[in-house]
Amino acid sequence: MTLRPKKPTDLTLAPVAAEIDQNLQSLRDLPPKELVAAITLSVNENPGETRDERAKQVSETVLRDVDLHGWTAEISDDATRLQLRGGSVSLDVGLSARVRDYIEG
Repeated sequence: MTLRPKKPTDLTLAPVAAEIDQNLQSLRDLPPKELVAAITLSVNENPGETRDERAKQVSETVLRDVDLHGWTAEISDDATRLQLRGGSVSLDVGLSARVRDYIEG
């Protein structure tokens, strides 16, 4: 069965997810030190001291220059996905083991 849009916001999910994934591509496979450097450069802050601070920094980095078109994005509790919510469906965009390890500290 084909999933059909139920709300106007649904029509923007694919481009939003694609932009986020494109931003993640440059981070997913970086060695740990380079990942920390890329994130801290992106947010112009020192590495977060707590899990929540690091998750916020990752979120800000991957959402940089992305127009969410009404969607919300949040790092999952297990730090493996960026969860997109706001339409009639939801979508989880995978981070990577290295990004998860950075968030978990």
